[in-house]
Amino acid sequence: MMDVTLEVVKRDGRGKNEARRLRASGRIPAVVYGARKPDKPPEGVPVAVDPKALLRILHSESGANTLISLKLDGRESRVMVKEYQLDPITHQLLHADFYQLAMDKVITVTVPVLVRGEAVGVKQQGGLLDFVTRELQVHCLPTDIPEHIDVDVSELMLHQAVRLRDLPENPKWKPVNDPDTMLVHVVMPKAEVAAEAAAAEAAPAAAAPVEPEGIKKGKTEKEGEEPAKK
Repeated sequence: MMDVTLEVVKRDGRGKNEARRLRASGRIPAVVYGARKPDKPPEGVPVAVDPKALLRILHSESGANTLISLKLDGRESRVMVKEYQLDPITHQLLHADFYQLAMDKVITVTVPVLVRGEAVGVKQQGGLLDFVTRELQVHCLPTDIPEHIDVDVSELMLHQAVRLRDLPENPKWKPVNDPDTMLVHVVMPKAEVAAEAAAAEAAPAAAAPVEPEGIKKGKTEKEGEEPAKK
């Protein structure tokens, strides 16, 4: 797990004007929340942070799950990014929240799923790999956060799937999601599925006997006419 250092400074002002002034000076507003306590809401310390340094962390392989050594007023604490806000047009960082970690307490994090290998069902049977679940939630200690969870699909045949319960257990983290959660499966290409469905619909119609037009059962005389006398 990547471990980086980030320096922040306390800020006194609040509001939009303060935020604009900070951004003009090359920093953005942020808040550092203390370790969570069950009976009290977290208290936040307003700080200013270099957005470029923070973006480097967010764009790293571990992303928002990166363990950060935060330096503030000569003291250092271990934090993670809780939330961050991007400008919808320029994609520049506007604001960030950090929360302090108790290193001996289990936390819940979202981890990306990575597919490894090429499925037999794709390589030899003409199937397509459908990547269903791309993120999983796990319980773990802050120092045991996995950067990603690997799923080996090399043995996967057509119509076969890998579910969460199929992954090998890891002593460092425990999944939160339902064990039946489907991660990946090999499916038939949509064009072939549609062709098979069309063929199945056409088959019963072709097998049904066709009655010649103009023949009506149970009546030989025209409507309104009496039967012919012998």
